[in-house]
Amino acid sequence: MAIKLLSVLPAQNDLIEQAIALGDRYTKTLGLLTPPAYRKAAEDGGLLVVVEADEIIGYALFGLPKRSAHIRLAHLCVAEEQRGRGIARRLVTEIREKYPQRLGIKAKCRRDYGLSDMWTSLGFVPHGEVRGRGRDGEILDGWWLDLGHPDLFTDVESDALLVVTVDHGVFADLRGLTDTTDAEESRALEAGWMTDLVELAYTPQLVHQIRDIADTADRQHQRAALHGLRQLTPDPVATAERATELLSAVAEVLPNLPVDGALRRCVQYVAETSCAGLQVLATRNPLLSQLADVAWEVARVRVVSPATVTLHVDELRQAQVYRPADLMGTDFRSMEVSPGAEAELVAFFHQSSGDDGPAFAARLRSLTEDTIVWRRELLRDGAGRPVALYAWALDGRTLIVSMLRTTEHPLEETLARQLLFLLKRLGRDFGAEIIRITDPHPSAVAKAAAGDDGFFEHDGRLVALLVNVCGTAAEVEAVAGGLARELTVEAAVLQEGMPAEVAAVVERAWWPAKVVDSGLQSFLVPIKPRWSTELFNFPAMLLPRSHVLGISREHVYYRSSGRRGESVPARLLWYVSEGPSGVESQMVVGSSRLDEVVIDTPDALFSKFEHLGVYGRAEVHGAADASGHAMALRFSDTEIFPEPVTLRRLALLARELGLPWSSNSLISLSKISNELFQAVYQEGHRET
Repeated sequence: MAIKLLSVLPAQNDLIEQAIALGDRYTKTLGLLTPPAYRKAAEDGGLLVVVEADEIIGYALFGLPKRSAHIRLAHLCVAEEQRGRGIARRLVTEIREKYPQRLGIKAKCRRDYGLSDMWTSLGFVPHGEVRGRGRDGEILDGWWLDLGHPDLFTDVESDALLVVTVDHGVFADLRGLTDTTDAEESRALEAGWMTDLVELAYTPQLVHQIRDIADTADRQHQRAALHGLRQLTPDPVATAERATELLSAVAEVLPNLPVDGALRRCVQYVAETSCAGLQVLATRNPLLSQLADVAWEVARVRVVSPATVTLHVDELRQAQVYRPADLMGTDFRSMEVSPGAEAELVAFFHQSSGDDGPAFAARLRSLTEDTIVWRRELLRDGAGRPVALYAWALDGRTLIVSMLRTTEHPLEETLARQLLFLLKRLGRDFGAEIIRITDPHPSAVAKAAAGDDGFFEHDGRLVALLVNVCGTAAEVEAVAGGLARELTVEAAVLQEGMPAEVAAVVERAWWPAKVVDSGLQSFLVPIKPRWSTELFNFPAMLLPRSHVLGISREHVYYRSSGRRGESVPARLLWYVSEGPSGVESQMVVGSSRLDEVVIDTPDALFSKFEHLGVYGRAEVHGAADASGHAMALRFSDTEIFPEPVTLRRLALLARELGLPWSSNSLISLSKISNELFQAVYQEGHRET
């Protein structure tokens, strides 16, 4: 009987059920995955099976993270009686051939399983290790299979974790002495493949419930097990105020719920999660789940099941660590650190043992006495509290960042990402080609986020290349290779026609590079002045924006749901389609990277992208068409052109390239050639 290898479709329930049954035979080695996870993988094209005589004898379950260019292999499973026939190799080979545009395949496996020979035989190489979060704290080896793309970019990925608070029910599933019904759903949170994605945390309410356990052995066991989770200690006064707000909202929205001890415990979990600056609370408690809408509307906390965390970890992680919408309603102020104010900052920025107290203040003060002119910038929140500190100077073609600190704050991760992109913009504006962060003790949050922006470790410091070239792969590689040789690091080789996913990683890592002979496509997007002002501050507002970090890293734009050949990832050019001066005020004002396209109902889109700000629910509904659906374009790293390109100049550039051109193409989103993108981009950045 011939062996068949199939990509499972969501409607193929029999194959999905067989894969679940096979996986359940080996949960001790694979780690637990709940049935919805298999179904979600099938929906996303991430479930491959090997079938013989109508029976599944092996499968691979994997994810394709939207914000990373690798493949995340969660399960590679072959029935024990079928091993030795090359089934695992066929599965891995099929993944490689199916997704050649990805950088590589990542996997994790417990070291004590002794499977290193298997991974090596499949072409994987060791890729670090991490301690698991299970009961025994096992060591997990990382494995990496390179798919032959530039290796400089294989580590361009954030180390940021999705921090999830858990209620006592989920904690008891994980750490209690007795097995609870359906505990497997919670235990999937500690599966090996989730180790570098999720960190579990607890708040004081969980400790109170452990204290109330009657059984002494179980109580002591659970109390001892708390050390495996992150402890959160939100401000008690703020928590009490938030709990009061929540109870008032519950009384209005759910008047039939009795306000008893059970409800107050649930509300306390939500309030503590919110005041700790987190947004995800995992529970299997039906009462707490009933409060999901209130929790989101009042406290911006997503009350979800453990299964939802495992199924949507990438979306939840990004929504938590990057929340530009929360910056918009606050009054952040940037100012230079005044002489003599150094000692004040010591109390706000947590320092390591080698850089604490007077040593930190002295190092900050010494920057004013250096032969290099340093800019020492301090960011304060609306209450005047310091939240970020950085110092920079230009040394030839290198932007040196001698201090990069953020302090504990609900928006710390968002601020860190904003600051890193701000430094890149500063470097480009001042003609720098290399950014070097020389701070020996940068904030952990900033260091974790730096991977997303192409920073890599060199001589114990974080370094990034600024490749200011919009051209072919050979032209980009020539400049980047020269910079890499200056740093004595290996230069990456770029290929003409490289896949869009790889080109997007290159352009993110080497921003503002643009590789125009790659598979990354370009689109022209018309936008009305109201939204271009809200999103890009173009035309400029009469009053300044409420925050000072410039354009947010990531935004979403809504339009009607009709498809026009959009592909992801891609590049966007923004065309302001109306203006008070008629044709003369219609112009291309900037470019962005398109990261995601989603078509859904307005309410679903608003819920998914609300953290990116600007649009209200009514405005998302206004973008919907007769089908009742709208399209969301999630985009990032916008560059506003120093010299906007007018409609007349745009038409002239198209004609000079011999391209057909009609003003009708500006009515809605339209695909353009990469040659036209290059011409417009270079025109927008021309020196006058």
